[in-house]
Amino acid sequence: MKLGAFSVSLSVKDINASKEFYENLGFTAFAGDIKRNYLIMKNGNALIGLFQGMFEGNMLSFNPGWDENGQNLEEFDDIREIQKQLKNKGLSLTTEADENTSGPASLMLTDPDGNVILLDQHR
Repeated sequence: MKLGAFSVSLSVKDINASKEFYENLGFTAFAGDIKRNYLIMKNGNALIGLFQGMFEGNMLSFNPGWDENGQNLEEFDDIREIQKQLKNKGLSLTTEADENTSGPASLMLTDPDGNVILLDQHR
């Protein structure tokens, strides 16, 4: 199962303060729009998403179809195929992708310790 690019999505109180903090750790803004209260920060292959007022708690995020540079992968597992595999393994999904569609879609599940996992396919 190829889940794609991995990042940690952080729910932040003040995106400007968080941006400055992570810049001090060597991260640079890679994508997003601070005016819309979200940024993707990058340090080497490490990605952190900063999101102000968009969701509660922090999430582990995967982007099927993308590498860590936001570039399209030639071969990848479509989120609907990943969803079928997860269900076949008996995992319970919080939200599901519509299996009658193609292209962008997402699903969410929660690990045994309450950590939310988002699989978000953009293409």
